[in-house]
Amino acid sequence: MRESMAIYPITAMERAMKLQEVLLRATSGKIKWWQAAELIGISARQLRRWRKRLEDEGPKGLLDRRRRKPSSRRVAKKQADEVLGLYRDRYFDLNVRHFHEKLGEEHQIGLSYTWVKQALQAAGLVKRKSRRGVHRKRRERRPLPGMMLHIDGSEHHWFQDERKHDLIVILDDATSDIYYAQLAPEESTFTVMAGLRAVIEQKGLFCSLYSDRGAHFWLTPKSGGKVDYERPTQVGRAMKELGVHMIPSYSPQARGRSERSFSTWQGRLPQELRLRSIRTLEAANQFLNEHYIAEFNRRFTVPAAERGTAFMSCRNRNLELVFTQRYERTVDRDNTVRFHNLVMQLERAHWRHTLAGCKAIIHQHLDMTLTLMIAGHRIGHYSADGKLLTPLSKKQIKAVEKTLRGKVPFPLNLQIPQTTRDSHFPTASTATNL
Repeated sequence: MRESMAIYPITAMERAMKLQEVLLRATSGKIKWWQAAELIGISARQLRRWRKRLEDEGPKGLLDRRRRKPSSRRVAKKQADEVLGLYRDRYFDLNVRHFHEKLGEEHQIGLSYTWVKQALQAAGLVKRKSRRGVHRKRRERRPLPGMMLHIDGSEHHWFQDERKHDLIVILDDATSDIYYAQLAPEESTFTVMAGLRAVIEQKGLFCSLYSDRGAHFWLTPKSGGKVDYERPTQVGRAMKELGVHMIPSYSPQARGRSERSFSTWQGRLPQELRLRSIRTLEAANQFLNEHYIAEFNRRFTVPAAERGTAFMSCRNRNLELVFTQRYERTVDRDNTVRFHNLVMQLERAHWRHTLAGCKAIIHQHLDMTLTLMIAGHRIGHYSADGKLLTPLSKKQIKAVEKTLRGKVPFPLNLQIPQTTRDSHFPTASTATNL
């Protein structure tokens, strides 16, 4: 044993001495062999091998024979240099998991993830992550898709330059399935409404929506305090009309599922955009819709705990009017309405001599056009600069009424009427395609 001190470290020697002591105690009958195996932390079968080595070779046979011998499974130096060179020259901004996938898909290098990670860390190309903080209990996922959706935005240098944009993501709590992901100059009421409407049109109505306490989701009277459930925002009003329950989050840890998703997005999307030379919002969003959302879901979606879905149909909902920002104004004596430095002239209504003094509700659509309604009547539809859009003729109005009674197919080339009731346009697609 003393001769081996120059070859083996102290820890290896101490382990061999402990192993010898336990074997001698078991051989003398002081302890059972299964107790000896538990003391060392090995199986009884392995302990019998150690006993035979002790009998054949003495204490020297208890030392680790792999010491100073190269592993038969070691990676060749040429291949290791190739991997480090690829990361250093081309994939320098990818995280380890993303880089490991590229090695297999693009370069047919089948090394293990652990080896790649340790090699990059040893070469100083990747930092070692610090240990996590306090212990937190993980919240269980909802059992069915559509029971709860997460919505959040992440500001980041997505194009790896000085520009910052917000990535708005809507994902399912049950499966982490991404239903919507779009880059926008900033997260706002309009961008949030556009995402929610797209999900509802594609999947249907969901049960609840989990979000932070941003100003477009909640009104918080005191900074960092509780939200005011009695005074909903524009988004809150739209969700209430659709019967969707909104849930506020009071800490980033409570939104752990969406926060971890954004960590993955930030570690992958900028690099994918760079590799494809995508530099504009339009091209990036097209890439997201046509390719990357499906690829992201394929890699990170998990199966739901139960079979079925909680999404419900919303065929009878007028999403065109639900997803609008609404403002109340009073019609002036000259039958005009003022809104954000715009003056909109109202046409004469067939059901009232003058509209002066009436309370008008202005609906600002996602395309920035304006619809003005009084007492359930659609008074006018205006462009973003306040110009009255061309009304329908009496002949076109009759054609619309026949279509609504199911007599003829709907003509797609008609304009939106100005003085017909809102009930004449029951669906979002009708108001959009007219």
